[in-house]
Amino acid sequence: MSSSVASAHKSASKSVKQERRAGYLFVLPAAILMIAFIAVPVFMSFGLGFTNARLGSARPAEFVAFDQFVRALTADPTFWAALRNIMIFVFLVVPIQGGLGLVLALLVNQKLRGITAFRVMFFMPVVTSMVVVSMLWKFMYQKDGLINALFGFNVDWLNEPATALPAVVVMSIWQGVGFHMIIWLSGLQTINHDLYEASSLDGANKWEQFKNVTLPGLKPTFVFVLITITIAAFSLFVQIDVMTQGGPSNATTTLVYHIIQMGSARGDVGYASALSLIFFIIVLAFALIQRALTKED
Repeated sequence: MSSSVASAHKSASKSVKQERRAGYLFVLPAAILMIAFIAVPVFMSFGLGFTNARLGSARPAEFVAFDQFVRALTADPTFWAALRNIMIFVFLVVPIQGGLGLVLALLVNQKLRGITAFRVMFFMPVVTSMVVVSMLWKFMYQKDGLINALFGFNVDWLNEPATALPAVVVMSIWQGVGFHMIIWLSGLQTINHDLYEASSLDGANKWEQFKNVTLPGLKPTFVFVLITITIAAFSLFVQIDVMTQGGPSNATTTLVYHIIQMGSARGDVGYASALSLIFFIIVLAFALIQRALTKED
């Protein structure tokens, strides 16, 4: 009896090892790609940020300690313009896009005929290429474009420092709000409908139900939406590259755009890597602050 039990345990252990080995083999190709194209470039960026490496230079890279970081903070006005622009963009896009997404989710969460068509309509900009969307809005923002024709304005939206960044903000909110509407909608549909019936029996009105049932039930969704919008906002690049190229007069330059310009266009890899590290620290700090503010009691 004991020998049969031991044999069964041995067979089960062998089966577990085979399954584990098969799992490792399935994961291996993805792990190799992630190491080659994500981990290695990240560590290289960390190292190059402390050098004066340049693309195409005959001189070997030299270790310059924190010189590149000092350069960014004291001798690069474009860095401060990019930092200011991205902060304005984040503080405008995050609450407006998140709030509009919640409002749209509440609207399309109704059991009405044809509501699926509205969900699809709001979500269509999300699945459209950002390059295509940016080009379309660039044409709309021209002096003889659709925006001015509709509202009777005479503004060159993307070529004036006062209006260029707000124009990009409006377009970005419009493009991304559908995605967050779907996220909010999935959160709304996880709330137990019995809670609404119980609160209704207790005499709660719609606003009290929203405040005491809907909002608490959406807290996990709120955390996810907040973090995803913030990271996407900090990573602003495509819209700037297609619509304004950072102009006019650095009015729309962002950190990611500045990093890519320094690294790719000018070949200053060491400085671009240092800027990337600064960008990483800023995003990490915001993520930690958001995590602390939304932490469960």
